[in-house]
Amino acid sequence: MISPILGYLDPVFLEAMDDTMARLRYLFQTENEFAITLPASGMGAMEAAVCNVVEPGDKIIVGIHGFFGQRMAHIVERHGGTAIRVEVDFGQVVKPQQITEALGANPDAKMVGVVHGETSAGIGQPLEEIGKIVRDANKLFLVDTVCSMAGAHIPVDDYLIDICYTGGQKCVGGPAGISAITVNDRGWDVINARQKETDTWYLDLTLIKKYWGTERVYHHTAPGPMVFALKEALTLIQEEGLENRVARHKKVGDMLHQGLTDLGLELFGDPANRLSMLTCVLIPDGVEDAPTRKRLLTEYGIEIAGGFGPLAGKAWRIGLMGYSAAERNVRYLLGALEKILNG
Repeated sequence: MISPILGYLDPVFLEAMDDTMARLRYLFQTENEFAITLPASGMGAMEAAVCNVVEPGDKIIVGIHGFFGQRMAHIVERHGGTAIRVEVDFGQVVKPQQITEALGANPDAKMVGVVHGETSAGIGQPLEEIGKIVRDANKLFLVDTVCSMAGAHIPVDDYLIDICYTGGQKCVGGPAGISAITVNDRGWDVINARQKETDTWYLDLTLIKKYWGTERVYHHTAPGPMVFALKEALTLIQEEGLENRVARHKKVGDMLHQGLTDLGLELFGDPANRLSMLTCVLIPDGVEDAPTRKRLLTEYGIEIAGGFGPLAGKAWRIGLMGYSAAERNVRYLLGALEKILNG
């Protein structure tokens, strides 16, 4: 991020853009030509993924198992669409049969969207079977992987995902404030068949595509330092190997789960689908939420997050993502928690 700032059409910067696209294809495990960064956070990518598809009156089926699925539905509605909510309790996952039923009840739906790694609950949504159901119904399949991409196995092409996005930070290990998105030919067919232009100019992918493609048509002044930083993070992912990186996240996630259980704490949600990179653990009776987190931060330099939504004040959320997914961090946290809880 301290590299010299280059112009958005500087040949060296254009070369870096092409390199970044190639590395994003590796990350997403896709053959899609369109795999680019967006000058916005993961929420900007969520909005781009929705607003480029949704036109007024369109039905979008949204599988919801936490806060960010709810947000996806709200964004659909803000852009004039009708969100068909398939909602389960925090800590659970949407079942394939529920998607099948929603598609049967709404045969005119345009797309099905789900969040893979639900940050609010620490639960990962299984994707493969839903992808087949959506493809058989000839709808688009949209998946949010902001929390989990590069920390979980999410092969975009194999899972029949048409539109997928992630953030630059978290398991990817780059800076916050930049995101990445990939769209396949099926997705572009729908976007290009719109009856009117996308209602958000800044996130109009048809315009941004012309800048990232061979035309190099100016759209915005690219955040050069952020692109260089993300490219470096993607390089580190390739050097480690995506399979090895996913295995590392699982190893330290399992270690944390076991350690928290050994301390007598209760993990939240469906045991079969708990995330490795984001652990949601219930706060034991008699323990105060904010004061405990404050002690971790001030005395040990460890930051963990509180719960929100129905878990506000009832759970902690512990992230192990990218570089921070390390055994030493797990041991340090467990030791600090043990001292605080038994003190």
